Amino acid sequence: MNVDAVETAGAAGVPPLVEMRGVSKAFPGVQALADVSLAVHAGEVHMLLGQNGAGKSTLIKILYGAYPPDRGEFLIDGRPVRIHAPADARRLGIAVIFQEFSLVPHLSVAQNLFLGREPRGRLPWLVDRRELHRQARRILDTLRIDLETRTPISRLGVAQQQMVEIAKAFSQNARVLVMDEPTAAISDREIDVLFDRIRALRRDGIGIVYISHRLREVFAIGDRISVLRDGRLVAATRPADTTPQDLVRMMVGREVNTAYRQTFCGTPGEMVLETRQLATATGVSGIDIQVRAGEIVGLAGLVGSGRTEVARAVFGADARTAGEVRLLGAPLGGGPAAAVARGVALVPESRKHDGLALAHSVQENILLAGLRRYFPSGWYRGRIARRIAAGLIDQLRVATPSPRRPVKYLSGGNQQKVVIGKWIGAGSRLFLFDEPTRGIDVGAKAEIYRLLQQLVDAGAGVLMISSELPEIVAVCDRAYVMRDRTVVGHLSREQLTEERILQLAMHHE
Repeated sequence: MNVDAVETAGAAGVPPLVEMRGVSKAFPGVQALADVSLAVHAGEVHMLLGQNGAGKSTLIKILYGAYPPDRGEFLIDGRPVRIHAPADARRLGIAVIFQEFSLVPHLSVAQNLFLGREPRGRLPWLVDRRELHRQARRILDTLRIDLETRTPISRLGVAQQQMVEIAKAFSQNARVLVMDEPTAAISDREIDVLFDRIRALRRDGIGIVYISHRLREVFAIGDRISVLRDGRLVAATRPADTTPQDLVRMMVGREVNTAYRQTFCGTPGEMVLETRQLATATGVSGIDIQVRAGEIVGLAGLVGSGRTEVARAVFGADARTAGEVRLLGAPLGGGPAAAVARGVALVPESRKHDGLALAHSVQENILLAGLRRYFPSGWYRGRIARRIAAGLIDQLRVATPSPRRPVKYLSGGNQQKVVIGKWIGAGSRLFLFDEPTRGIDVGAKAEIYRLLQQLVDAGAGVLMISSELPEIVAVCDRAYVMRDRTVVGHLSREQLTEERILQLAMHHE
């Protein structure tokens, strides 16, 4: 495949909307990008693929002015430009939806949409609040986002915050729109709405750079594909000229077994988790679920159906108002500390906010949950800690140059392994996984599935929440389906299909 030929392909005589040439960027000890070129043409969706750590986010941050390049040049409509800061990028018509949200929690939806661009009132230092909410309502309606414009961001779930981020980017009337994993936390219905909007923008001549780890999205909306590996552009092609298997090989540099799970639980062991008519202050009620040793049980449903709330209630993070939770046959009460002491692990939906101490090292994070187990006397011994951490890092195949490296510098997949590792070290028997493969690449997903299998092979029980229905179907031994904050169905392995999950999740009997 001729990379240059594909990269410069566009309408005859029409230069790209934006072009990056020979971009390189190094951080201490890491060559993040090496001589990468990327062109985005009007009316196309340019898919940017690569494993976590391949350089995608660095490239986008350079385009947006958040990082200065060590080398390289930028062209807008064929004319050289300089981008020193995000304000320069916005002025040139470049908008970015980052994977990490940039919302202000205590401000409303409308205030976040127009932060720094508020409509002025009769006096120039006043904000026309009525116009602010009118414009916000128009944008949300255009995207078919059912949110109240006056709701504080802090009251929204992850998926709703993601839709606000998308609406914020759309509101900027950009000529080039960059989307970094925009569907990672939204439902299938919201994805359909987003794709419809992307197609409309494409018809309007907007150029879109789309980063995703979901290969089916590449073939659903992509026009061209660029693949990064280890900071270099290794392939450029079109969806019609490649296959998912080819793309995986390009990203990883080798053949990868992308199968979810090869064997399933034949005869489960003892009852690890049982809830009886569980209800919480967050609104879930009538929750009856069971998880036995050796099995992976799915918890499916649309965004907002109450899945995360069930996991938090079992873990003791949300107050229970009725019902009972039993762990290994005995009642489980108290908060998270009591649950951890009894062997319950929660791998949360947002690993950065709820699962990791980002400023601390890989070693400190991976040992955190098991400190009492490793050092029952309460006396911390550095040599033992280093040995245990090194063993877990090796077992989990965490890619880090040193156990002392701050965990914030790891890729998403390796961060997720650290979160899982801290609970393995704690000797947990019940693992609650909330979106365990959200925002990680295909190679890291295969590693997570391997870890899940190892956990149940060792006798643990796993309750797994996932918004990706193919993942539920391919990984779980059986699944419960939620709707309106209660369990509405149970599907055995033989019954477990995407169609049956959706039928229960969307339609009342």
